[in-house]
Amino acid sequence: MNPPTIAVTGATGFVGGHAARALADAGVPVRLVVRDPAKAPKLPNAEVAVAAFGDRSAVEHALRGIHTVLMVSAQENNTRLAEHKSFIDGAAAAGVRHVVYTSLVSAAPDAIFTLARDHFATEEHLRASGMAWTFLRDNLYQDFMSLMVGDDGVIRGPAGSGRAALVSRRDVAASAAAVLQDAGAHAGRTYELTGPEALTTEEVADILSAGLGRAVTFHNETVAEAYESRKAWDAPPWQYDAWVSTYLAVAAGELERVSPSVEELTGRPPRSLAEFLAGTGQ
Repeated sequence: MNPPTIAVTGATGFVGGHAARALADAGVPVRLVVRDPAKAPKLPNAEVAVAAFGDRSAVEHALRGIHTVLMVSAQENNTRLAEHKSFIDGAAAAGVRHVVYTSLVSAAPDAIFTLARDHFATEEHLRASGMAWTFLRDNLYQDFMSLMVGDDGVIRGPAGSGRAALVSRRDVAASAAAVLQDAGAHAGRTYELTGPEALTTEEVADILSAGLGRAVTFHNETVAEAYESRKAWDAPPWQYDAWVSTYLAVAAGELERVSPSVEELTGRPPRSLAEFLAGTGQ
């Protein structure tokens, strides 16, 4: 096969893995950048390179000869921003020309959702890197909504009557694959990736009730109640802040805008939460 000029990180995860499969299905050679090669998907026209985000030297080696890379944001942790910057620096040193980064719709230096501030700082580091960039600012994932339901069937958080335009990870992956195949046309562009509607958390609970076949309700906690209820899980302070501020960002309207970007990039409308739960939609 021709040597790949596109690389995908996070290929052992959902978004990176599905984006890589879409490229392989289209006959596009791809390099899968993973931490554990044993977990890399077996795809036609694909090769595997090993690097962790925080290992700049390994990243530089893994991305040699690559023109465009899909940088799927690292898992949440208190060193994620440093890992992102290390990856970007390694990519620039390797001669990468274009980075497509999965960010967040509310990314801003003063975002209410604490982790969105790290996404913005990552974007700024990319802007200053000298490489071309495309930002895919994802809304909250439909895939995780059922995980927000407690054992008692209640979603708890200070979301109020705020709305979020939830998006499926499959639609994010398809959008990323579309951008990667014609990256130059998307240089310097920011796309907000959302579902087709903005839902309150109470509406999310109703849709989950129908889709999961069990009663789900929403309890609008105060901020103090939210921090207290999350003490059921042993977590560092930054994680508690992230959990609670997700709901506060919804309440403030930071995640409510519905965008046409998924359809513009993929040629089909995004899945709704109900379609996701039913396993329908394109």
